[in-house]
Amino acid sequence: MASIELVQKAGLGEIRERVRFMSAAVLLGVLLLVGRVFWIQIVDNARWLQIAEDNVLRRVDLPSTRGMIRDSRGRVIAANRPAYNVYVIPGYFPMDRFTRFADYLGLTRDERDRLEARMRNAEGSRRYQHMLARSDIDRESLALIETHRSEFPRGISVIATPVRQYPFGELAAHALGFLNEVNADDLREFAGRDYRAGERMGRSGVEQAWESILRGRRGWVRLEHDVRGLLITRDSIAGLGPDRHRDPVPGRDLVLTLDMELMRAIDRAFRGKPSGAAAVVEVRTGRVLALYSKPSVDPNTMTMGISALLNREIDENPYRPRIDKTIYESYYPGSTFKPFTALAGLEAGLIDAGSQVTCTGRHELGRRVFRCKHVHGPVSLHRALVESCNVYFYTLAEAVTMDRIASMAFDFGLGHRSGIGINQETPGFIPTRAWYAQNYPGQFRIGHTLNTAIGQGNVRVTVLQLAMAYAALANGGTLFVPQLVSRVEGPDGTIIQTFPPTVRRQVSVTPAHLAMITSALAGVISDAHGTAHAAQVAEVDVAGKTGTAQVSRIVRDPTDPRRGWSTQRDHAWFAGFAPAASPEIAVVLLVEHGGSGGHEAAPLMTQVVREYFTRIRPGAPIPSVATWRAHQPRR
Repeated sequence: MASIELVQKAGLGEIRERVRFMSAAVLLGVLLLVGRVFWIQIVDNARWLQIAEDNVLRRVDLPSTRGMIRDSRGRVIAANRPAYNVYVIPGYFPMDRFTRFADYLGLTRDERDRLEARMRNAEGSRRYQHMLARSDIDRESLALIETHRSEFPRGISVIATPVRQYPFGELAAHALGFLNEVNADDLREFAGRDYRAGERMGRSGVEQAWESILRGRRGWVRLEHDVRGLLITRDSIAGLGPDRHRDPVPGRDLVLTLDMELMRAIDRAFRGKPSGAAAVVEVRTGRVLALYSKPSVDPNTMTMGISALLNREIDENPYRPRIDKTIYESYYPGSTFKPFTALAGLEAGLIDAGSQVTCTGRHELGRRVFRCKHVHGPVSLHRALVESCNVYFYTLAEAVTMDRIASMAFDFGLGHRSGIGINQETPGFIPTRAWYAQNYPGQFRIGHTLNTAIGQGNVRVTVLQLAMAYAALANGGTLFVPQLVSRVEGPDGTIIQTFPPTVRRQVSVTPAHLAMITSALAGVISDAHGTAHAAQVAEVDVAGKTGTAQVSRIVRDPTDPRRGWSTQRDHAWFAGFAPAASPEIAVVLLVEHGGSGGHEAAPLMTQVVREYFTRIRPGAPIPSVATWRAHQPRR
């Protein structure tokens, strides 16, 4: 019995010990809980209130409206239109009416299957989130959805979002650029610029270069959601305070220097030409009136996204519609380069107005023969430019040296980016002796200078560069930075910033020498033997130079049987200004692989200049070239 009592006492003591331990544990737990509650409610109250509030209030972004772009006459050339996107909310959508809903939207069989699978597979809170059914629906589909909305109570939502629209389509597409969606790489690269996935940003042209001005600033609102994450509808957010709501700031508008009426005139002139480019600039301001590159891609298509098939078709197009042929691509200028070679000779004192060379149709340099298309006989500088005599410039090149030619070309902006600031402008290329020494040690020959003198060899220029250079020839030697944006305006039309002409440099060249060159350029069109005589404009006197730039030493003419177009045909150029007596505009046109400049490019100049001075710019007095010539140096 004693042993039993001892066991019972020992068991009772163990139980008491356990009770004490459990009581202590419970007390400790209560103390910890009370301490945690005290911490949350007293010490860290603000943070936990914010977390609780965030579980109810969710931030919704409010997109800003992108600024419009207008041409110099105020015509809208890039605007915004509403795109209506239809969303479904699977948790509230009556699936027995899915087929009817798909019919209203005009979904294809594949689109129906994909959407239905996504809706049925949605789980948890995703069942109460908006799921895109179709974007940018047409008016008919929108009308059907709105008419039958009661069939899908709380199950569908139609949200309007702004989409970029380009009323002129492909015209000026390269200069304007386009938008498309921000991708993962963009989000990393522009992490500090507050972009969101699904937004659109400028990808080329003005849209890209002026993105920060056009874009504006996104707003936001913090709205109440229920426990499933579904928005609790509010009639208005106007009364919300600054901690709940920030209005979006619309982007600013841009007014360009481009004239879309002139662009249309150029487009008409290029009808039937599969590939080419043109630039028109104001001689005394550097304002760019036209930048035309053919072919191009409709920016409306690019902004909304293109299919893999269309993307491949664009990439395989032999006329390279993605390439901006006015700025990004560079070409051999051919004879349009000769005025700069002539100026180099005049400024060096190697020739004057009376210097003559006898053209026999060929120029021998050692065992090499450099040819001219004609036998001109004795020619002066004036006649050499008017009739485009290669032999005159071959002879001059031997004396003037490559570096003098290069220096003059550089002074007129060739071989350097113009500063227009869009589309990854190429600098072109003007060779020098130093360049040959670095890249082809010991291989430089005088023949390289001869080719450079006539705009061949390694000389490359852009259409815009040549237009700016000819504008400087016309205005007495002032080289401007090309101006594409005239001013920035607010959404209400308030002028925020204007951009005056910017002089890049004043070319140090003797006025009398410039006068000799411009007189000869007028003769290219007005003289009976001028290379562009057949392209005279009855309404206005034009000065300029044709160019036929060789792209292959042997032309076998492997033509495209569909269009008769060959990548081995010469490029056809015209570069000039008008009116000759008192220049207002410089015009450069390139027919890519078009053949003869006099036969192919000069007639296009006739159409463009005639339309500009008779219809696009009516009523302006046009000085007669006869009056002007009376005050020019004798030749």
